Amino acid sequence: MSPKKIIPNKFEQFLSNRNSLIQQYSKGDLSKEEFIEENYRCITALDIKPFSKIDNVKKAIYNYQYYNVLAKYYQKKAHNLGKRNEGRYDFLELSNHFYSKKDNVTIKLLKLIDFCGVDAYYVKVKSSNLKKKLFEIVLKDYDDIILHSKNKVLLNMLIDENVFSFEERRSLVDSYINQKY
Repeated sequence: MSPKKIIPNKFEQFLSNRNSLIQQYSKGDLSKEEFIEENYRCITALDIKPFSKIDNVKKAIYNYQYYNVLAKYYQKKAHNLGKRNEGRYDFLELSNHFYSKKDNVTIKLLKLIDFCGVDAYYVKVKSSNLKKKLFEIVLKDYDDIILHSKNKVLLNMLIDENVFSFEERRSLVDSYINQKY
């Protein structure tokens, strides 16, 4: 009798695909725009949804990535339209909605780990709109998971928990965050 082929679940497929896309992007095989598009295609192809209950780090990271992919995809769609196009504002609204959900997941994640092993700081950015707004959160105890936000509530929580440094630093994923799409 031959062994059964193990089929990964959608969650594992998404993470595996994401890792592959990150490698392709890192090598220069994908542009930032293509990276965002491919992540979005993966979500729609797998017909995946976020977890409704966040009770561990893996679920939180998955939800963070899920909402981040959607936020970036709709932001990209908005930027591809002219400033006078009404659809642009609909896409920006969708993008902001998913960024807000991503920030809520980040807060749940940080509370889940009790802010332990967290390093957070403003990142050096080329965009004047993001200067002293975009910050990076590094989860050092989880293979240096890197999260980003501009959310002031989240920023204040990081400051209150004494894990935020006001020193501006180069992002661990500098080439990605400073590349336009």
